[in-house]
Amino acid sequence: MTYLHSIGEYFLMLKGVFGRMTKASVLRNLIFKEINELIMGSLGIVAFLSFFIGAVVAIQTALNLNNPLIPKTLVAYAARQSVILEFAPTFISIIMAGKVGSFITSSIGSMRVTEQIDALEVMGINSKNYLIFPKIIAMFTYPFVIAISMFLGIAGAYTAAVLGGFVTSDQFMTGLQDDFNPFHLTYAFIKTFLFAFILSTVPAYHGYYMKGGALEVGEASTTSFVWTSVVLIVTNYAVTQLLLS
Repeated sequence: MTYLHSIGEYFLMLKGVFGRMTKASVLRNLIFKEINELIMGSLGIVAFLSFFIGAVVAIQTALNLNNPLIPKTLVAYAARQSVILEFAPTFISIIMAGKVGSFITSSIGSMRVTEQIDALEVMGINSKNYLIFPKIIAMFTYPFVIAISMFLGIAGAYTAAVLGGFVTSDQFMTGLQDDFNPFHLTYAFIKTFLFAFILSTVPAYHGYYMKGGALEVGEASTTSFVWTSVVLIVTNYAVTQLLLS
């Protein structure tokens, strides 16, 4: 029953988010602020992880190609498929659940603890719209981050495979283009938009409805990361089953 109550509360929160809107000029400033904090502030860690995970995928694939009958171009093919289909959209989103999700939960939770949310309501401001709506809109620029992740993941794979002497540059480029299905990119970005919505709303729910003091803010951030990751993985399974099966 507790889970059903939380699910219902979450959807009621979403209804409130898209209810009485805050003044457009105020929302615009808030959205740019959130883009800077949530998206631009995450580019560094995303770039670092993407490059080196792509490199590791390429090295591991190359080291496991012991059969001389298997073409070396498979290294690039495997790296491309891994990065585009799962690593960039899903793995990076789980990392973002820890970074962005915890930030959203703690920032809104701190406002709840210090009664700033109550103050907004007293002033006649729709606090759900004021606090959560700009985060949702800001996170819809998240596919830009995933596109960079895809590029750097493949760049890392190329660097590790070619400079490591596992394949030649021509073999890598051939494998990169081999049997490419453009729909895989569409599938990845559909997932990314859904993940962006989850990354902005599930942590916001845990922050908005938390109770207690400073200690409970930390607990809410941990709970937020766990449930955001669970929802991301379940959504990933459902979208994969619907679009690729």
